[in-house]
Amino acid sequence: MTTENLANDVVRSILAGKLDLAGAQKIDLKFSAIAGNSKRLLVDLEQVSFLASMGIRTLVIGSKAVQSKGGKMAFLKPRADIAQVLTAAGIDSIIPVFQDLSAACDYLTS
Repeated sequence: MTTENLANDVVRSILAGKLDLAGAQKIDLKFSAIAGNSKRLLVDLEQVSFLASMGIRTLVIGSKAVQSKGGKMAFLKPRADIAQVLTAAGIDSIIPVFQDLSAACDYLTS
């Protein structure tokens, strides 16, 4: 997991690999810290190859941390199979999914 600061205080967290039990445990603490300190968090899922329930849990907890401060979180560019998991779990109804960086940043800063 890497992070970068974008314009307008948007923090982009780039996740990669499998977000299964082991993958979620590996990023959990760092992702929680980033979410706890961000009001505009963009989670880039383009390099995520697998998403299981523990990975979803990590993402939802992060979203709740951001929202508790009046902030917003969004997903960017999940692969088709990852997007399908987000939809099947209903996560896309609480955390918006974008394929375009500019559109995602517009949402986060609106």
